[in-house]
Amino acid sequence: MSSSATRPAVPASRYRWAALGAVAVTVLAWASAFVAIRAVGVHYDPGPMTLGRLLIGSLALGAGLLVTRRWVWPTRREWALVVLCGVAWFAIYNLALNAAEQRIDAGTTAMLVNIGPILIALFAGLLLGEGFPRWLVIGALVAFCGAVLVGAATSNTAEADLLGVLLCVVAAVTYAIGVLSQKFVLHRLPGLQVTWLACTIGAACTLPFAPGLVHGLAAAPGAATAGLVYLGAVPTALAFSTWAYALARMDAGRLGVSTYLVPPITIVMSAALLGEAPPLLAIVGGAICLVGVGLSRRRSRPAQTRMR
Repeated sequence: MSSSATRPAVPASRYRWAALGAVAVTVLAWASAFVAIRAVGVHYDPGPMTLGRLLIGSLALGAGLLVTRRWVWPTRREWALVVLCGVAWFAIYNLALNAAEQRIDAGTTAMLVNIGPILIALFAGLLLGEGFPRWLVIGALVAFCGAVLVGAATSNTAEADLLGVLLCVVAAVTYAIGVLSQKFVLHRLPGLQVTWLACTIGAACTLPFAPGLVHGLAAAPGAATAGLVYLGAVPTALAFSTWAYALARMDAGRLGVSTYLVPPITIVMSAALLGEAPPLLAIVGGAICLVGVGLSRRRSRPAQTRMR
């Protein structure tokens, strides 16, 4: 009795900071994924790259699940949502993203895919009852303007075509669908379990690309295969786990807007690792993205009072 009474708001504060740390890991890992896909895609086709990444991610997540031994049997509705998440976000999203990056540079792809948070905030307000807080709407609009500037700056040097842009739109839509379906099941199921199930389902959907993966492993240089392993271990296994951890503790719309940080970070990484120097307008757009994310994190006074 006394021990519980002496624990005021410290655990809540600790959880909040842990969730923000998880968001930071996710954003950095996903930004690096755009650069890694661009490099690995020289030696691996989109389908085999997707299968290899998801197989590695499934193995790593499965090992973590065995260690934690946390398993809650899903209901029929939860199974349907997990399958939807696996097919949409892990299978179709990765296939579309990998194919898009063979036509468009990493920075532009990151910008186009990040129309996803706008869709997440919209659908979360409509379907999850999160509403449309004023600062979330303002922050999303400001960050979106920054992302448009990033895209305008990088598209001048990108060999973009209509199919590549459409593939990015497909990736953004399936990204939003995956986040929302995942959000529903994270109320009861452990995040690591949901992520492993979705990743494994995605890998199963891409098994027809197994012959191409075998051929790629035999023909690709070691650096490309190491990049494929990185994609499975870090942006997939680690980042999707930290994302699920944060999503279980934050509003889907507000968390989705945080991923507007990905495009400017991707452009900086592309400049350092791929030799793609960002134009000045891209730097300005990245700064505006940061401002938008900061605005989206603000809460009105009544909301703060309710949380306390």
